[in-house]
Amino acid sequence: MRWLFVFPLALTLFLLGPLFVIATGNVSVGADWRTASRNPVGLAPDPAVAREAVLQVYAARAFGWRAAFAVHTWIAVKPTDARNYTVYEVNGWRSYRGLPALYANDRPPDSEWFGSDPEILVELRGEGVDALIERITQAAATYPYADSYRAWPGPNSNTFVAYVARQMPELRLDLPPTAIGKDYLGVSSPLAAAPSGTGFQLSVFGLLGILVGIEEGIEINLLGLTMGIDPLDLAIKLPGVGRLSLIGETTVVAQPLSWPPTAS
Repeated sequence: MRWLFVFPLALTLFLLGPLFVIATGNVSVGADWRTASRNPVGLAPDPAVAREAVLQVYAARAFGWRAAFAVHTWIAVKPTDARNYTVYEVNGWRSYRGLPALYANDRPPDSEWFGSDPEILVELRGEGVDALIERITQAAATYPYADSYRAWPGPNSNTFVAYVARQMPELRLDLPPTAIGKDYLGVSSPLAAAPSGTGFQLSVFGLLGILVGIEEGIEINLLGLTMGIDPLDLAIKLPGVGRLSLIGETTVVAQPLSWPPTAS
């Protein structure tokens, strides 16, 4: 009968990270979305200066209490000589109003997500990026949950970005463990490629699963919360806390674009 205690114990361990984030005041649970900052932070090249094509993937802590558990992710693209960016993202508030959850807009790509600073997960510039931008547009058009949104366990913003990444393994996108929803694979099949394209994962409705990949390492998913290790970057992945690495963050950067992209 001892096995009956394994699941509650494991769930308690998985929840320690979010509780730590709340206790240390790293998230603002009582913030007002109407006054929260959406100012750009200077991570995106100015399209008036940078003529080259740009592709960026961002993550920022979710709004309110959800920030203790998850990040919100989005994709920003600027074709060569374009005067503004196009941001592809899933927004739950749109779904609640009866609009498609997935939409393309021209907001500043590096703006704060209601007070939370964004970070770049992938940045590609220069030769070859225009072709990738076209493929992102195509992938967005085939996203199967464009009209659906569910914060937990998905489909949500992280489900969309993971879906695009699976169509484009060149990105080598290693989504953070706090990207709840990235493991939601729907009901058709519990098996899929890892978002980075360097491994595979098994996931049951985004609630229970395992992922093994060169880029991600080994991840265990319990009720949408992720814990794991990344030997390549000497990192551990903790629910709520995120990714802790001894050698710093890894952002895929290429300028000009070369294959395969290298991590730096």
